[in-house]
Amino acid sequence: MVVLTTPSIDQIPLLKSTKQVPHFTYVPTIDLSKPESTLSIVNACKSLGFFKVKNHGVDMELIERLEDGAREFFSLAQYEKEICGSTKAPFGYGNKRIGPNGDVGWLEYLLFAIKNGAVDHVSMPSFQASYNVFCSALNEYISAMRNLASQLLQQIAKGLLIASGDALSSLITNENSDQILRLNHYPPCPRLKSGLTGFGEHTDPQLISILRSNSVGGLQFALRDGRWISAPPDPNSFFVIVGDSLQVLTNGRFKSVRHRVVAQEHKSRLSMIYFAGPPVSQRITPLPELMQDGEESMYREFTWGEYKRAAYKTRLADYRLGHFEKETGNLIN
Repeated sequence: MVVLTTPSIDQIPLLKSTKQVPHFTYVPTIDLSKPESTLSIVNACKSLGFFKVKNHGVDMELIERLEDGAREFFSLAQYEKEICGSTKAPFGYGNKRIGPNGDVGWLEYLLFAIKNGAVDHVSMPSFQASYNVFCSALNEYISAMRNLASQLLQQIAKGLLIASGDALSSLITNENSDQILRLNHYPPCPRLKSGLTGFGEHTDPQLISILRSNSVGGLQFALRDGRWISAPPDPNSFFVIVGDSLQVLTNGRFKSVRHRVVAQEHKSRLSMIYFAGPPVSQRITPLPELMQDGEESMYREFTWGEYKRAAYKTRLADYRLGHFEKETGNLIN
């Protein structure tokens, strides 16, 4: 039996500010069935770096099946969960520790790599009776998320007047694209400290992330002026989050957004996050169609593999793109 040493609640940090964070009443909610959704998506990416989508076409019954499977797994005894893992670190089960560099939070999670459109095998011996049903729901959900991410990236390309409609979506529909699915469980905090960190502030390194949670709150975003706002939970919609790679591909027109989760006292939060990344060998550089006369790239050229390795060596709150920025270059607003 593998026994993992995990941090205690006293080792989990408080947020830097313990002031009451207000709910944000204007989370852009975009109806994907409407013809104006393309412009709305681009505007939200430029102004905030996040938005919600409804009429997304994802079957709620599928979401419920995956959520039920995740809830069943996380209800196992701790020692049973801890033997569910993989030699392909960092995938498998994790508890409180986030990444290899000292970040901790009040959560447990399952992290899955996606190979050829399906989850890469993770050894889950204590969950074997339900494993096949769970994996079926995982793979159906991954297919739905990939389709939704592709649709969103096609609309972004259209809204940015990029002639090639699949200039962005082809980066994630490629058979070698680098995708991850993360299931986060935030148990009720037994002795809640004001502002206890569930998942620390960070940006996502991929192109976009698609997040769905149950009806329990805790998700917060940083606005451009530095204020943090709480996003009311909405289990029927998906939050879409701009990642670092999309910021580079648009030469800063879009900005990746810092976000975090705050621990809750009485209710259990369960979230599913799909991270849409390009192939490891993909060059990440501003799209030529976006570059205006005389405009320079704000970033030196790199591959997704280089950026992923660099990001993995940092703490959550580090500004990862700083190592890839040029000293010169101009931002087009």
